[in-house]
Amino acid sequence: MFPDVDRNAWRALFAAQLGWMLDAMDFLLFTFALVPIQKEFGLTKAQIGIPLAVGLFASAIGGMFFGHLADRIGRVRAMTISILLYSLATAGVATSHALWQLIAWRVLVGLGMGGEWTCGAVLVAETWPAHHRAKAIGIMQSGWAIGALIAAGLSTLVLEPLGWRVLFFIGALPAVFAFVVRRTVEEPALWRERQQRTTRFSEIFGAAFRKRIAIATLVASSVLIAYWGVTSWLPAFLATPVAQGGAGLTITKSAAWLILLQAGAFLGYITFGWIADRIGRRPAFTLFMIAATIVIPIFAFHARTPLILLTLLPLVGYFAHGYFSVFGAMLAELFPTRIRASAQGFCYNTGRFAAAASTYGVGAAATKYGLGVSISVVALLFAIGAILIWLLPETKGAEL
Repeated sequence: MFPDVDRNAWRALFAAQLGWMLDAMDFLLFTFALVPIQKEFGLTKAQIGIPLAVGLFASAIGGMFFGHLADRIGRVRAMTISILLYSLATAGVATSHALWQLIAWRVLVGLGMGGEWTCGAVLVAETWPAHHRAKAIGIMQSGWAIGALIAAGLSTLVLEPLGWRVLFFIGALPAVFAFVVRRTVEEPALWRERQQRTTRFSEIFGAAFRKRIAIATLVASSVLIAYWGVTSWLPAFLATPVAQGGAGLTITKSAAWLILLQAGAFLGYITFGWIADRIGRRPAFTLFMIAATIVIPIFAFHARTPLILLTLLPLVGYFAHGYFSVFGAMLAELFPTRIRASAQGFCYNTGRFAAAASTYGVGAAATKYGLGVSISVVALLFAIGAILIWLLPETKGAEL
């Protein structure tokens, strides 16, 4: 399929994809376990939203920290550390017996999660040729959908018969993968042969990059507020009674339906890369943003029957997820090697700070207005992203 791509590039891609897949599995197990954890701990929707919010907040810090670390010690080394961190911390969630313990472990999970994406995306961007870069990042990003499918499948099989604690102990397994990555994947030649060895995080705020940093950060913030505000609460929305603004499914059934959502997401991740390499990053991103803004409110107010769920869930998955490879490709193409991971980590993960507030805000608003209304309102931020992306230069075909 890609005869001009060498073996090292494929190894880097599959390592980043598997790391992101396992990251998604670990991080999303909590969203599937929201309802039983809430009941066991006697928490309100606003309280159970705190571990969700701090996890995203920590992922923002982790993305920035590991981005700078990747510029200093290497993409592969930094990614390996991040995988170990989120794996062991996920198992730690299973030992929680109070809200503060849930919060503490979710902070560590978030730190590792944010770091893995930043390191993996830069690793792939620097090892793949320009004309295939968005496709490769799309394949890497599809690991999130696969991981979410695994999380949904595990939740369906484990959650009701064995309980949520067993679910999180299973989340420690990806730690083994970290050692495989460290032994088999090489650092990108672009990073090894860089002329300027020293890196200063503050350089990303210099006159040469200040405008790009600001606009890219606003794009990421608007989109991630919408994305996490919607997806963090989808399992709870599907499992919430219709009278309370939800879809009225059981916990097990909601997890099963989300498999359909992630199937749509997988197709979105894969096809977006081809579209972006063909027509450009900005037009492809705008197409997905407009579609997501339209589809999600329709889903939130009408997803009450199997036929509607069957029709709309794949579309929500496709348009509300598929565009993410634009961040891995376009952000890498906007900045030089010496600060690439630092800049990419800052822009994308500042968006996660904002997203952390949205997960808490949706939960708090749902107490008064219901999840359907809250999800629909936050989805309007996708439209803002569609506008802001045009303030950045088109980077299709850019050489690193």
